[in-house]
Amino acid sequence: MEGAQSGLVSEAMTLTDLIDPSKTEHGENFPVASHLIAARLRTPILSFYRFARAADDIADHPGLSENSKLAGLDDLEGTLLGKSDAAKPALALRHVLAERELATEHPLDLLTAFRSDVTKRRYASWDELMRYCRYSAMPVGRFVLDLHGEDRSTWAHSDPLCAALQVINHLQDCAKDYQALDRVYLPFDIMAAQGTTVESLGFPKAEPGLRNCLTIVAGKTAELLPEAAKLPQAVKDTRLSLETGAIVGLAHKLVAMLMTRDPLSERVHLTKPAALLQTARGVASTFAERLMVSAAAPRQRQR
Repeated sequence: MEGAQSGLVSEAMTLTDLIDPSKTEHGENFPVASHLIAARLRTPILSFYRFARAADDIADHPGLSENSKLAGLDDLEGTLLGKSDAAKPALALRHVLAERELATEHPLDLLTAFRSDVTKRRYASWDELMRYCRYSAMPVGRFVLDLHGEDRSTWAHSDPLCAALQVINHLQDCAKDYQALDRVYLPFDIMAAQGTTVESLGFPKAEPGLRNCLTIVAGKTAELLPEAAKLPQAVKDTRLSLETGAIVGLAHKLVAMLMTRDPLSERVHLTKPAALLQTARGVASTFAERLMVSAAAPRQRQR
Protein backbone atom coordinates (compact mmCIF):
# COMPACT_ATOMS: atom_id res chain seq x y z
CA MET A 1 0.00 0.00 0.00
CA GLU A 2 2.84 2.40 0.86
CA GLY A 3 4.39 1.86 -2.57
CA ALA A 4 1.08 2.55 -4.26
CA GLN A 5 0.64 5.76 -2.26
CA SER A 6 4.13 6.96 -3.11
CA GLY A 7 3.30 6.43 -6.75
CA LEU A 8 0.37 8.81 -6.39
CA VAL A 9 2.70 11.78 -6.24
CA SER A 10 5.26 10.69 -8.79
CA GLU A 11 3.30 11.75 -11.87
CA ALA A 12 2.08 15.23 -12.77
CA MET A 13 -1.41 14.02 -13.66
CA THR A 14 -1.85 12.26 -10.34
CA LEU A 15 -0.50 15.20 -8.36
CA THR A 16 -3.04 17.42 -10.12
CA ASP A 17 -5.76 14.92 -9.25
CA LEU A 18 -5.04 15.47 -5.55
CA ILE A 19 -6.17 19.09 -5.82
CA ASP A 20 -9.77 19.66 -4.76
CA PRO A 21 -11.41 21.59 -7.63
CA SER A 22 -14.20 22.80 -5.33
CA LYS A 23 -11.73 24.90 -3.35
CA THR A 24 -11.11 28.16 -5.17
CA GLU A 25 -10.23 31.72 -4.26
CA HIS A 26 -13.97 32.50 -4.24
CA GLY A 27 -14.51 30.30 -1.19
CA GLU A 28 -12.02 32.09 1.05
CA ASN A 29 -12.88 34.33 4.01
CA PHE A 30 -10.95 37.20 2.48
CA PRO A 31 -10.50 38.64 -1.02
CA VAL A 32 -7.88 36.90 -3.15
CA ALA A 33 -6.75 38.95 -6.18
CA SER A 34 -10.10 40.75 -6.29
CA HIS A 35 -10.86 43.41 -8.89
CA LEU A 36 -9.51 45.97 -6.47
CA ILE A 37 -6.07 44.70 -7.47
CA ALA A 38 -4.55 45.90 -10.75
CA ALA A 39 -5.46 43.45 -13.54
CA ARG A 40 -1.82 42.86 -14.50
CA LEU A 41 -1.11 41.52 -11.00
CA ARG A 42 -4.12 39.26 -10.49
CA THR A 43 -2.75 36.31 -12.45
CA PRO A 44 0.57 36.27 -10.51
CA ILE A 45 -1.32 36.40 -7.20
CA LEU A 46 -3.64 33.60 -8.29
CA SER A 47 -0.65 31.49 -9.33
CA PHE A 48 0.72 31.86 -5.80
CA TYR A 49 -2.69 31.04 -4.33
CA ARG A 50 -3.06 27.90 -6.46
CA PHE A 51 0.42 26.76 -5.50
CA ALA A 52 -0.54 27.15 -1.83
CA ARG A 53 -3.89 25.44 -2.46
CA ALA A 54 -2.13 22.46 -4.06
CA ALA A 55 0.27 22.15 -1.13
CA ASP A 56 -2.61 22.39 1.34
CA ASP A 57 -4.60 19.70 -0.45
CA ILE A 58 -1.59 17.37 -0.38
CA ALA A 59 -0.88 18.00 3.32
CA ASP A 60 -4.54 17.43 4.24
CA HIS A 61 -5.25 14.49 1.92
CA PRO A 62 -6.97 11.74 3.94
CA GLY A 63 -5.79 8.90 1.72
CA LEU A 64 -2.05 9.53 1.79
CA SER A 65 0.59 8.45 4.28
CA GLU A 66 2.94 11.01 5.79
CA ASN A 67 5.73 9.85 3.47
CA SER A 68 3.53 10.28 0.41
CA LYS A 69 2.44 13.74 1.49
CA LEU A 70 6.04 14.81 2.01
CA ALA A 71 6.92 13.37 -1.40
CA GLY A 72 4.13 15.42 -2.97
CA LEU A 73 5.42 18.59 -1.32
CA ASP A 74 8.91 17.71 -2.52
CA ASP A 75 7.50 17.48 -6.06
CA LEU A 76 6.13 20.99 -5.73
CA GLU A 77 9.49 22.26 -4.49
CA GLY A 78 11.42 20.45 -7.21
CA THR A 79 9.26 21.96 -9.93
CA LEU A 80 9.42 25.41 -8.34
CA LEU A 81 13.22 25.24 -8.37
CA GLY A 82 13.37 24.00 -11.96
CA LYS A 83 14.46 20.44 -11.17
CA SER A 84 11.42 19.02 -12.97
CA ASP A 85 8.17 20.10 -14.62
CA ALA A 86 6.02 17.52 -12.83
CA ALA A 87 3.85 19.69 -10.57
CA LYS A 88 1.73 22.00 -12.70
CA PRO A 89 0.77 24.50 -9.94
CA ALA A 90 4.45 24.98 -9.13
CA LEU A 91 5.33 25.24 -12.81
CA ALA A 92 2.91 28.15 -13.28
CA LEU A 93 4.32 29.95 -10.26
CA ARG A 94 7.89 29.30 -11.40
CA HIS A 95 7.14 31.10 -14.67
CA VAL A 96 5.61 34.04 -12.76
CA LEU A 97 8.62 34.36 -10.48
CA ALA A 98 10.97 34.32 -13.46
CA GLU A 99 8.95 36.88 -15.41
CA ARG A 100 8.71 39.23 -12.42
CA GLU A 101 12.26 38.59 -11.22
CA LEU A 102 11.02 37.51 -7.80
CA ALA A 103 12.78 35.09 -5.47
CA THR A 104 11.46 31.67 -4.45
CA GLU A 105 11.70 32.64 -0.76
CA HIS A 106 7.99 33.02 -0.04
CA PRO A 107 6.63 29.84 -1.68
CA LEU A 108 9.48 27.84 -0.13
CA ASP A 109 8.52 29.25 3.27
CA LEU A 110 4.95 28.05 2.66
CA LEU A 111 6.20 24.55 1.97
CA THR A 112 7.96 24.62 5.35
CA ALA A 113 4.57 25.17 6.98
CA PHE A 114 2.84 22.45 4.98
CA ARG A 115 5.56 19.95 5.85
CA SER A 116 4.97 20.87 9.48
CA ASP A 117 1.25 20.21 9.00
CA VAL A 118 2.05 16.67 7.86
CA THR A 119 3.93 15.74 11.03
CA LYS A 120 2.93 18.25 13.75
CA ARG A 121 -0.55 18.20 15.23
CA ARG A 122 -0.28 20.19 18.47
CA TYR A 123 1.01 23.63 19.53
CA ALA A 124 2.31 24.26 23.02
CA SER A 125 1.84 28.02 23.21
CA TRP A 126 0.75 31.17 21.40
CA ASP A 127 4.38 31.93 20.58
CA GLU A 128 4.77 28.52 18.95
CA LEU A 129 1.61 29.13 16.94
CA MET A 130 3.00 32.51 15.79
CA ARG A 131 6.20 30.78 14.66
CA TYR A 132 4.03 28.49 12.56
CA CYS A 133 2.19 31.50 11.12
CA ARG A 134 5.56 32.96 10.14
CA TYR A 135 5.70 30.21 7.50
CA SER A 136 2.03 29.40 6.91
CA ALA A 137 0.58 32.91 6.55
CA MET A 138 3.12 35.72 6.51
CA PRO A 139 4.74 34.68 3.19
CA VAL A 140 1.42 35.31 1.44
CA GLY A 141 1.31 38.97 2.37
CA ARG A 142 5.02 39.38 1.77
CA PHE A 143 4.69 37.96 -1.74
CA VAL A 144 1.85 40.34 -2.60
CA LEU A 145 3.82 43.31 -1.28
CA ASP A 146 6.96 42.31 -3.18
CA LEU A 147 4.91 41.82 -6.33
CA HIS A 148 3.62 45.39 -5.99
CA GLY A 149 7.13 46.70 -5.42
CA GLU A 150 6.31 47.89 -1.90
CA ASP A 151 9.03 48.59 0.62
CA ARG A 152 9.82 45.69 2.93
CA SER A 153 9.10 47.94 5.92
CA THR A 154 5.42 47.19 5.17
CA TRP A 155 6.01 43.60 6.28
CA ALA A 156 5.79 44.87 9.87
CA HIS A 157 2.08 45.54 9.28
CA SER A 158 1.37 42.72 6.85
CA ASP A 159 2.79 40.00 9.12
CA PRO A 160 0.32 40.55 12.00
CA LEU A 161 -2.57 40.83 9.54
CA CYS A 162 -1.68 37.54 7.89
CA ALA A 163 -1.17 35.85 11.26
CA ALA A 164 -4.59 37.11 12.39
CA LEU A 165 -6.24 35.76 9.24
CA GLN A 166 -4.60 32.39 9.83
CA VAL A 167 -5.75 32.14 13.45
CA ILE A 168 -9.27 33.26 12.49
CA ASN A 169 -9.35 30.31 10.11
CA HIS A 170 -8.02 27.99 12.83
CA LEU A 171 -10.77 29.09 15.21
CA GLN A 172 -13.52 28.76 12.62
CA ASP A 173 -12.38 25.25 11.69
CA CYS A 174 -11.16 24.05 15.09
CA ALA A 175 -13.69 21.20 15.33
CA LYS A 176 -13.24 20.09 11.72
CA ASP A 177 -9.44 20.16 11.95
CA TYR A 178 -9.56 17.97 15.05
CA GLN A 179 -12.17 15.52 13.84
CA ALA A 180 -10.88 15.12 10.28
CA LEU A 181 -7.12 15.57 10.72
CA ASP A 182 -6.44 15.21 14.46
CA ARG A 183 -4.85 18.65 14.17
CA VAL A 184 -5.25 21.21 16.96
CA TYR A 185 -3.97 24.76 16.60
CA LEU A 186 -5.33 25.96 19.95
CA PRO A 187 -2.31 26.54 22.23
CA PHE A 188 -2.07 23.77 24.79
CA ASP A 189 -1.05 26.06 27.65
CA ILE A 190 -4.22 28.12 27.22
CA MET A 191 -6.34 24.98 27.01
CA ALA A 192 -4.74 23.59 30.18
CA ALA A 193 -5.21 26.87 32.07
CA GLN A 194 -8.93 26.73 31.24
CA GLY A 195 -9.22 23.09 32.28
CA THR A 196 -10.17 21.79 28.84
CA THR A 197 -8.75 19.12 26.54
CA VAL A 198 -8.60 18.42 22.81
CA GLU A 199 -11.35 15.81 23.20
CA SER A 200 -13.82 18.63 23.88
CA LEU A 201 -13.41 19.69 20.25
CA GLY A 202 -15.38 16.58 19.36
CA PHE A 203 -18.46 17.69 21.30
CA PRO A 204 -21.47 19.21 19.50
CA LYS A 205 -21.16 22.34 21.65
CA ALA A 206 -18.17 23.91 23.38
CA GLU A 207 -18.08 23.25 27.11
CA PRO A 208 -17.23 26.27 29.34
CA GLY A 209 -13.48 25.62 29.52
CA LEU A 210 -13.15 25.31 25.76
CA ARG A 211 -15.38 28.34 25.24
CA ASN A 212 -13.09 30.39 27.49
CA CYS A 213 -10.06 29.12 25.60
CA LEU A 214 -11.56 30.09 22.24
CA THR A 215 -12.42 33.55 23.56
CA ILE A 216 -8.88 34.06 24.87
CA VAL A 217 -7.33 33.05 21.54
CA ALA A 218 -9.76 35.33 19.68
CA GLY A 219 -8.75 38.13 22.05
CA LYS A 220 -5.06 37.56 21.35
CA THR A 221 -5.88 37.64 17.65
CA ALA A 222 -7.64 40.98 18.12
CA GLU A 223 -4.42 42.33 19.64
CA LEU A 224 -2.70 41.79 16.27
CA LEU A 225 -5.13 44.04 14.42
CA PRO A 226 -4.05 47.56 15.53
CA GLU A 227 -0.65 47.06 13.91
CA ALA A 228 -2.27 45.32 10.93
CA ALA A 229 -4.63 48.28 10.48
CA LYS A 230 -1.65 50.48 9.56
CA LEU A 231 -1.00 48.48 6.39
CA PRO A 232 -3.56 50.16 4.08
CA GLN A 233 -1.95 53.56 4.62
CA ALA A 234 1.60 52.21 4.63
CA VAL A 235 1.47 50.86 1.07
CA LYS A 236 1.97 53.19 -1.89
CA ASP A 237 -0.31 51.40 -4.35
CA THR A 238 -3.84 52.81 -3.98
CA ARG A 239 -5.59 49.68 -5.21
CA LEU A 240 -3.61 47.48 -2.83
CA SER A 241 -4.45 49.93 -0.06
CA LEU A 242 -8.17 49.45 -0.73
CA GLU A 243 -7.82 45.66 -0.88
CA THR A 244 -5.94 45.49 2.41
CA GLY A 245 -8.39 47.95 3.97
CA ALA A 246 -11.22 45.60 3.06
CA ILE A 247 -9.34 42.65 4.53
CA VAL A 248 -8.63 44.48 7.79
CA GLY A 249 -12.34 45.31 8.08
CA LEU A 250 -13.32 41.69 7.50
CA ALA A 251 -10.78 40.52 10.08
CA HIS A 252 -12.24 42.88 12.70
CA LYS A 253 -15.75 41.62 11.99
CA LEU A 254 -14.82 37.94 12.16
CA VAL A 255 -12.80 38.33 15.35
CA ALA A 256 -15.80 40.07 16.94
CA MET A 257 -17.99 37.12 15.94
CA LEU A 258 -15.50 34.63 17.36
CA MET A 259 -15.38 36.52 20.66
CA THR A 260 -19.09 35.92 21.20
CA ARG A 261 -19.99 32.76 19.25
CA ASP A 262 -19.23 29.08 19.60
CA PRO A 263 -17.62 27.69 16.43
CA LEU A 264 -18.70 24.18 17.39
CA SER A 265 -22.40 25.01 17.32
CA GLU A 266 -22.86 28.49 15.80
CA ARG A 267 -22.14 30.17 12.48
CA VAL A 268 -18.78 31.95 12.56
CA HIS A 269 -18.51 32.73 8.84
CA LEU A 270 -19.97 35.78 7.14
CA THR A 271 -22.74 35.29 4.62
CA LYS A 272 -21.97 36.58 1.12
CA PRO A 273 -24.15 39.72 1.55
CA ALA A 274 -22.55 40.45 4.94
CA ALA A 275 -19.07 39.94 3.54
CA LEU A 276 -19.80 42.25 0.61
CA LEU A 277 -21.17 44.92 2.97
CA GLN A 278 -18.15 44.67 5.25
CA THR A 279 -15.81 44.80 2.25
CA ALA A 280 -17.53 47.94 0.97
CA ARG A 281 -17.21 49.58 4.37
CA GLY A 282 -13.53 48.72 4.55
CA VAL A 283 -12.89 50.10 1.07
CA ALA A 284 -14.84 53.30 1.76
CA SER A 285 -13.13 54.03 5.09
CA THR A 286 -9.69 53.31 3.63
CA PHE A 287 -10.33 55.55 0.62
CA ALA A 288 -11.59 58.37 2.85
CA GLU A 289 -8.56 58.09 5.12
CA ARG A 290 -6.24 58.05 2.12
CA LEU A 291 -7.85 61.22 0.78
CA MET A 292 -7.46 62.94 4.15
CA VAL A 293 -3.79 61.99 4.35
CA SER A 294 -3.22 63.17 0.79
CA ALA A 295 -4.95 66.49 1.46
CA ALA A 296 -2.98 67.06 4.66
CA ALA A 297 0.41 66.40 3.02
CA PRO A 298 0.71 69.79 1.15
CA ARG A 299 -0.19 71.72 4.31
CA GLN A 300 2.48 69.90 6.28
CA ARG A 301 5.09 70.68 3.61
CA GLN A 302 4.20 74.40 3.79
CA ARG A 303 4.95 74.59 7.52
